[in-house]
Amino acid sequence: MKILVLGSGMMGRAIAYDLCHFSNFDNITMVDKDRKTLRSAEKFLDRKSINFDILNVKKLKKVKRYFKDFDIAISAIPYTFNYDLANIAIDTKTHFLDLGGNNDIVEKEKNLHRKAKKNSVTIIPDCGLAPGLVSIITKDIVEQMDKVESVKLRAGGLPQDPKPPFNYQIVFSPNGLINEYVEDAMILDNKKIIKRESMTDVETIAFPEPFGNMEAFLTSGGCSTLPHSYKNKIGYLDYKTIRYPGHCEKFKPFLDLGLAEEKTTKIIGEKIVPRDLFISLLLKKIPTTGKDLVLMKVLSEGFKDDKKTFMEYTMIDYYDEENNITSMMRTTSYPVSIIAQMIERGVIQEHGVFCNEEIVPCDLFFDELKKRDIVVEKTVKEL
Repeated sequence: MKILVLGSGMMGRAIAYDLCHFSNFDNITMVDKDRKTLRSAEKFLDRKSINFDILNVKKLKKVKRYFKDFDIAISAIPYTFNYDLANIAIDTKTHFLDLGGNNDIVEKEKNLHRKAKKNSVTIIPDCGLAPGLVSIITKDIVEQMDKVESVKLRAGGLPQDPKPPFNYQIVFSPNGLINEYVEDAMILDNKKIIKRESMTDVETIAFPEPFGNMEAFLTSGGCSTLPHSYKNKIGYLDYKTIRYPGHCEKFKPFLDLGLAEEKTTKIIGEKIVPRDLFISLLLKKIPTTGKDLVLMKVLSEGFKDDKKTFMEYTMIDYYDEENNITSMMRTTSYPVSIIAQMIERGVIQEHGVFCNEEIVPCDLFFDELKKRDIVVEKTVKEL
């Protein structure tokens, strides 16, 4: 089988790295519109078994011709393109996976289910960390429990050596980060799906030393389709992003001032987009390199065999120094590569549009993560 990776940035090259080391694909091709970025990825991967090519995904006719040569395509580019790419994939009978990032785009992809099923194509959005890994953990909880009262999803990418004032490191698109901070968070509460303002409801969450007490607050996108998928099976569900203490209090005022706005405004006669200015400042003032880590904790209460039960899933993942791969790259990109390999090996055979919680086998997925030294520790105890 032949697989195509769209995008040669941090996530795209981590996907390609995993495919090279664990998959059985006959042909792995990576494309990007930017020749410089593509050459950087080629140098990073240092693998002759990968083909590299220039492709601008805005040119849909060319993308369609390109897709026809591949069995599976993975999108590691901004989520704004994913609906059009999913549509093209169905027309060319190419299985398609993406990293998600926007609830509205995923909903549009879900509406392609009948068309995908008719063309014998599998489309799986949201295959990253959150949504993605946390979605599969939620599925595992629902399968383990007889009744689920609550699921609290917590995850965040952080620097190992935090620098004030924000104690943060840009480990993925700053535009995506801003979206998570400004778009409404979705909460499932007693069969009702509620919108709440992001960067609110700050709580303390404990991890082993050297981390200790961290903070977590509501952000958008992390639970994606879970409130809809489990509306009748989970009493309460929310997602919060983990940061070092004080981050929310220091960062949120800049958003409240309007620096995330995308409408053009005039300043001393010059037209500017506040978000563009803000992103430029973030990239100048906040570290973009350095050793990172990802913290994740999923907490759930419910009933199993008529006994009140508590389940906790914990992951602490570190920067891969040997291969120069960030933890955010590992925990975001390896899941989508694993799921693509499940399609290639025939583990996933259903056709249509499915989210992770609907189609990915939990135990096999966790086993594959372990092969990559990503360990999710599960604790179950009666209350």
